[in-house]
Amino acid sequence: MGIFGTHDGAELGYRLVGEGEPLICLLDGAPSASEQLRDLGGLGAHRELVLLDRRGVAESAAPAGPSTYRAPTVDDIEALREHLGLERTDVLAQASGADLALRYAAEHPGRLRSLVLVDPEPDAASGAGPTAPTGVKAPVLLLAGEGEGAGAQCERAAELAGVLPDAELVVLPGGGSLPRVGDRAGFLRTVLSFLDPDVLTVRANGLRMAYRTWGDQAAPPVVLLHGRSANSARWAHIARELAAIRRVYAIDLRGHGASDWPGSYGYAQMRDDVRAFLDALGLDRVDLVGHSMGGAVAALVAQAYPERVGRLVMEEPPPFPADPRRPDPVRTDEVLDYDWGVVVETDAQYNDPDPAWVDDLAKITAPALLIAGGAGSFMPQDRLARMAERIPGCRFVTIEAGHLIHQREPVAYLAELRTFGCY
Repeated sequence: MGIFGTHDGAELGYRLVGEGEPLICLLDGAPSASEQLRDLGGLGAHRELVLLDRRGVAESAAPAGPSTYRAPTVDDIEALREHLGLERTDVLAQASGADLALRYAAEHPGRLRSLVLVDPEPDAASGAGPTAPTGVKAPVLLLAGEGEGAGAQCERAAELAGVLPDAELVVLPGGGSLPRVGDRAGFLRTVLSFLDPDVLTVRANGLRMAYRTWGDQAAPPVVLLHGRSANSARWAHIARELAAIRRVYAIDLRGHGASDWPGSYGYAQMRDDVRAFLDALGLDRVDLVGHSMGGAVAALVAQAYPERVGRLVMEEPPPFPADPRRPDPVRTDEVLDYDWGVVVETDAQYNDPDPAWVDDLAKITAPALLIAGGAGSFMPQDRLARMAERIPGCRFVTIEAGHLIHQREPVAYLAELRTFGCY
């Protein structure tokens, strides 16, 4: 329990939960709300939550004594920021705390880095149209639940998304986002990706897709597609090198990382996700580099949308169909940072792919490079070579590194990209 002095002489209490960068939390509810909601769906495992009590709760006391449990004020939040020694801060607010957080954002725009509003309460000025304090400059994430009992908060969140200058609305399943969140993993992914300055998001093909960027915006674009169970962060060491001459985009494919986990994970859907991502960012023609599952997706993009692909690089892509067939996958108790449904659906499609995915390799017009991992890989190397032969003019090279070539032999991998014209 911590205590700090406010600008009007009161002493307020707060609790610290978790480790990492501080996140000031303004929670709704009865006295001791910070105790009741201290977990915040597991957010405390990633950020240090600064849970501010109402005036009059526990050690917190109003100047006249704890006769009422009043909500903190804008000045209280500013005093807490000063007490914590933060130049700028992130704030998460729930229900009635949303209005307070918005007023703080308007009155102290230079002190707020980003704002998360969860289940904001309906505007008291009903009938006056959507309202929000003017002067809010920080990016705002609006989270609301769908289902019974969540309609008013969801409507208010949508209203705020329409009037705030830099706002994103996300509706999660379940009758409220916090603490009754129906999809706690989705809550965490959404909040953490929003608070991470290195992760950007865009709406594409009906999904909230997360991605990372490196390099000069004016440089020629290259898009990196990760393998199954990975995410965009796995490309960081390669991306930093490519960024010397390229604008690099690394996507979290559906069901992975901070992108949406919609429960449906067909290769064709991922193909169309990539096309929609290019559309959303205004990228007309890019070089595509994909590893494993991402390599297969890249090949499908090059087949279906040849005008969008300048060069195609496939690192250890699965050669369709699987031979021998893959057995039914068995789920373990391991905590995953990707949706298990990805494994089930992609294995099924690897066993029984659309025949066009093989036949249409011959229709790829982009210059192509297929990099195999050699004897240490579980991928059948002879079938990778035959896959390359189906693509007109495809260059086939082997780097003895196993399946994870760009991670285990980045120098040799980048050398091949340089020879191919991607670097």
